[in-house]
Amino acid sequence: MITRHHILKVFVGVVICLAALLIYRSLGRYTLDEIEESVMSISRWRLLSAFGFVVLSYLCLTGFDTLAARYVGKSLAYRQTALASFTALSIGHNLGFAALSSGAVRYRFYSRWGLSGEQIAKIILFCGVTVGLGLLTLAGLALILQPSAKENLLGLDLVGRIAAGLVCLAGPAVYLLVCATIRRPLRLWKWRFEPPRLTIALGQIGIGTLNFACVAACIHQLLAGFTSASYMDVATAYVTANIAALVSHVPGGLGVLEATMLNILPTTAAIGALVAFRVLYFFIPLLVGIPTLIASEAYHRHRGGRYSQQTVM
Repeated sequence: MITRHHILKVFVGVVICLAALLIYRSLGRYTLDEIEESVMSISRWRLLSAFGFVVLSYLCLTGFDTLAARYVGKSLAYRQTALASFTALSIGHNLGFAALSSGAVRYRFYSRWGLSGEQIAKIILFCGVTVGLGLLTLAGLALILQPSAKENLLGLDLVGRIAAGLVCLAGPAVYLLVCATIRRPLRLWKWRFEPPRLTIALGQIGIGTLNFACVAACIHQLLAGFTSASYMDVATAYVTANIAALVSHVPGGLGVLEATMLNILPTTAAIGALVAFRVLYFFIPLLVGIPTLIASEAYHRHRGGRYSQQTVM
């Protein structure tokens, strides 16, 4: 009899195969000479500092799951939420449809640790909300804090830039207001949402913003050798590109991220920096995440088989 457990195993296997295929297909868009030339044109120090921001970003992402576990009232060790977060997101970032792809991997981990389907769904939704809050907050701050005398890469004047920034910041502000004042579940059609405590909501905005700030810093380090764009310019361009990639649901934002960034930062040589960014932020974590998922599956199966043998004896 085919059960949901068997279906999930098949889905995880498909995810692993698609992720491996994605590495081959994505890198196949560039010749080895192009990749080597692009990376070699960036100084070693810039590459190391950029990868440092990649590490910091993934550390921030583990905080998403840690806060989410507290939100659903489940006490888990940090090593557990960090494992689930990194494995799920290193694969989900590349596959696209993050709620489904990374959600399936998260379900695989959290169901083993005693969380119900409802609790896991809340964790996935919570992390998605944290992503949105971080994007909006960084976009708002970047637009408002850009030097007023400098020409804006998005074509906005000072008033338009401040207005757009305030609109972006209105979302997180309303979210905090709801979390501070409403203590009962909210209903939207068939959806039921319980606002987190204010301290958790503040943590969402803080760690969500810090995550995207680290990603923008990574791109800025890689672009520094090709363009004079400031950090705020790059941050604004990145959140714009990231929103476009999320809306498109293209795996890893493949092509969408580059096209949007190059349209806002019109420097042909910058494609080298974006290739390096894709390798550092998407492919290297994926090359670690897939073996981690396979190893965890093997460990769980071995442990489950050994437990069954002990039960029979």
